[in-house]
Parts: sequence; structure tokens; C-alpha cells
Amino acid sequence: MDFVILGRTNIKASKNGFGALPIQRISADDAIHLLQKAYQNGMNFFDTARIYSNSEEKIGRALSHVRSNIFISTKTPALCAKDFWADLDTSLRLLKTDYIDILQFHNPHFCPKPNGEDGLYRAMLEAKKQGKIRFIGITNHRLTVAKEAVESDLYDTLQFPFSYLAGKQELDLVNLCREHNVGFIAMKALSGGLITNSAAAYAYLAELPNVLPIWGVQKEKELDEFLSYQDNPPVLTDELQKVIQKDHIELCSDFCRGCGYCQPCPVGIEIQNCARISLLLRRAPAAQFLTPEWQEKMALIDKCINCRHCADHCPYSLDTPALLKKNYEDYKTFLN
Repeated sequence: MDFVILGRTNIKASKNGFGALPIQRISADDAIHLLQKAYQNGMNFFDTARIYSNSEEKIGRALSHVRSNIFISTKTPALCAKDFWADLDTSLRLLKTDYIDILQFHNPHFCPKPNGEDGLYRAMLEAKKQGKIRFIGITNHRLTVAKEAVESDLYDTLQFPFSYLAGKQELDLVNLCREHNVGFIAMKALSGGLITNSAAAYAYLAELPNVLPIWGVQKEKELDEFLSYQDNPPVLTDELQKVIQKDHIELCSDFCRGCGYCQPCPVGIEIQNCARISLLLRRAPAAQFLTPEWQEKMALIDKCINCRHCADHCPYSLDTPALLKKNYEDYKTFLN
């Protein structure tokens, strides 16, 4: 079994981290079954967030009896100290624990620091002093904020989108974390579902000893796939290298990562999916995206008022309205 040491935290986590965002979409019984099966088969790192609706509650119900054997990271979107304390109290209650291993600021547009008027970082320090958290982390989709956080030496971990589709800037960020002894947690290791070969994804990340991927799990067959890598970790063979090279050619351009920070859309467009429908149609069975329900979703693109809210809030600086229109024109060709 492969393990990762998360920087200065010295947390020794299974290379298979459990990303608990998707379990908010399934029943409590199904979620508890997945979480307990994951733990029983060697997964020991579980990542969630205050805004993942009932994800924290499900983790608390499933794993509170083995709390001392697992690591839990969660996140707060708070922008002031008052909201921070409210989020922390709620997380502790729902997770059925008296401490959180890593509490992360959830994608702030700035890097919280001790002298900030918002009081956020000072609140983190006080929570750590009280024993309610062990380590301080931050998540982000912006390279500038991520680099500032790592170089500040104020953060024990950074969570950032990272997969084998990463470019030089993202690889430099991984190396920067290693230099500063900051644990690197890779979100979107399957690039929001665009990477369909999990063995290639795992093998690539296994080459980077300081990177802990968290895999979003919603179905038992998905969990089983990653659990199969516990005892037989994929290695980066020539065959898997060819898969990665092919995906680089197809995917490494201006494409929507599906992070959802463009939302809400004033006319109801499901931007994070509609803006990458061209790729989804070619990388998964197309029929599931050609249903009447999906045709209605795509038709909303014609109602775009070009308010630019999506483009202004895209961490990757995409021209989202143009991307939506391009994807819709391509989508129509599949209907003919």
C-alpha cells in the first residue's frame, strides 16, 4: 500500500484519499456503507467541507467509532471570525468529534494572514490553541493565492486542482510545497470526470511522493476500483504513458474544469457541465447526454444575457459565454 507524508503535519495517509463531496448526493445508508467499506479496506484520510450539505454528518455517523484511526480534513468558507467559529462548532458537532485534523479555508479570493482585519487566521490560531484543530490548511483554484499561501509558511497544507493534465505552473506549485514542507492535497485528480483511466491517474500521482490525491466517490464500483489499488498500485508503464499523452493532446487547452465557481447563472444554465459537453460526449457514452432533459439544459444557453458573471468568477480566466456557445453548436451536431 502506498502512503503519503503530508508535509510538516507528519500525517501518514493512504495514497487513496476519500473525497466526500459526492456522498451528499446519495442516501445516508449508502454513504455510511461506502465510508465504512473504505475504512475497513485501508483508506484513512477523509476530506469534506462545511458547504457539502450533509457530507460531514454522514462521516460522523459512519466513522465516529474509529475516530482515532482516521484523519479528517474539512473546510470553512467563512470570511470573518464570527462565521469561522460558527462553522467550526457545526463541523465538530456533525462529525461527532472534538477535533479536526486539518481545517482549511475554502477557496478564499485572498490569503488570510495574522494581521488581516477579517480575523480569520487569528481565529485559526486560537482554535488550534484550544485543541479543536491540529493543522491549518487552505484550498484554492487560483495560482497566485496558492503560491502566496505556501510562501507565507502560515499553512500546513494546500489543496489545489491537480492531475496528469497539469501544466508547468501546477508542477512548480507541487515542488514549491515540497520546498516549504507543505502537504499537497490534489483535488480533481480525475479532472472532474474527463480523465477516464483511473490507473493512469493513480500511477502518475504515485510518481510525486508529496502529493495526496482525494478521489470523489459516489458509487460502490468507483470505490472498489480505487480499493483495488491498495495492494496492487498501478505503475507508470509505457502503455499508461501513451494514455496520458493522448489525453494531453485532446484536453490540454482552454476547457472547463467543472469547479462551479461560475455559479449561480441568472438564467439557470448548468455552466460547469454545459461548458464541457463536447468533451463529455467524446469521453463517455454519448446517449446519456442526449436525453430530452439534457437538451433542455443545453437550450438555456440561447438565453444567455452575457452578464459575464461566469467569466468574471472563473479561476482559469475562461471566456465562459463563448465556450458555452461553442459547446452548444457542437452539441447540436450530435442531435442530427
